[in-house]
Amino acid sequence: MHSHLHSRLSRFYFIYYFFVGAFVPYWGLYLKAEQFSPADIGILMSLFQISRIFAPNFWGWLADHTGKRAQWIKLTAFLGLCGFTAVFWAHGFYWLFFVMAALSLFTSSTLPLAESLTLAHLATTNGHYSRIRMWGSLGFIVAAVILGFLIDFAGIKSLLWFLLMVQMTLFILSYTLPDPKVVVHEHDHYSIWQVIKQPNVIALLVGCALMVTAHGVLYNFYSIYLSDHGYNKGMIGLLWAVGVICEIGIFILMPKIMARYTLKTILLVSLALAVLRFGMIGLAVDSVVVLILAQTLHAATFGSFHAASIEVITQFFNGRHQAKGQAIYNSVAYGIGGTIGGVSGGYALQYLGGQQTFMLAAIFPLLGLLVIGFGLKLTRRQQDVKGMFG
Repeated sequence: MHSHLHSRLSRFYFIYYFFVGAFVPYWGLYLKAEQFSPADIGILMSLFQISRIFAPNFWGWLADHTGKRAQWIKLTAFLGLCGFTAVFWAHGFYWLFFVMAALSLFTSSTLPLAESLTLAHLATTNGHYSRIRMWGSLGFIVAAVILGFLIDFAGIKSLLWFLLMVQMTLFILSYTLPDPKVVVHEHDHYSIWQVIKQPNVIALLVGCALMVTAHGVLYNFYSIYLSDHGYNKGMIGLLWAVGVICEIGIFILMPKIMARYTLKTILLVSLALAVLRFGMIGLAVDSVVVLILAQTLHAATFGSFHAASIEVITQFFNGRHQAKGQAIYNSVAYGIGGTIGGVSGGYALQYLGGQQTFMLAAIFPLLGLLVIGFGLKLTRRQQDVKGMFG
């Protein structure tokens, strides 16, 4: 039974991230082909980050309240599919804004619901999250590479048809996900606000948001930036794939890394490498070798950073606060951080140009380094973690 479920969840992750791998690298290029300015593209692309601030919390509350997670995944996948068909007719900023806002409300919620489903199943089966999540990364790589060559060959419109097929597959797959048996936690006596307002937690959340702000610029504008500098779509897809391949590598090595280094060290090294990465992208866009090196650093700036922050969050928010803790981390880091990066990146690109924009993006992880360096103090017990990756 468990292996059967494991494969169903893995397949769902593969297709979900297959969508992300087609969407994130190329949607900005589609918008550019539709004649939108960088600032407009920043706003439109950031709707997905904005919806991450509140949508998952709403759907998560619904799922917990009704106890029917699988049912809501089906609904959000269906509404996502309907929303996507509207893109074929939506031209002009306001129409597209409306359609993408609707789309983002549903698609940004499908995954957190599936995540909570996965974690609930793993709690009862003792499985490994990273092994299921890895299928997601593989889906991203395959889609990013295939699509790069497809767009070079068939034009940017092929992106829409491709995404539509993926949405349909995702909707069909949502029918294979069962509801988990929810394990009831004993009630902890702290309220969630008492947890959040600890200086440690604030330092971590601010540090994470600063890291993701830089990545907001990357996710929204990396492809446009490369395309402006004469790279074809196939090459762009391969560069995205390099980053995610390295991310998989680090997820596999994570138990060993966490056994050897403290969580704070992992966070600080990841931030320092992010400063380097964004500097490299800004300074040496014309050198493929430097760009490939910069992409390998995705292993640190996303992979090890994300793994370590989730581990710290798990320790700060435990028991009944665990799901809320992950939601808050997602909202603050990816929602707020990603939105600031995505929107300001658009204006920077429009008025300062790509190279300055990416060099400025390096300032955010530098600030994050200071915040976490001085603000995050972990106890011995929290330092030596043999947690979810162990």
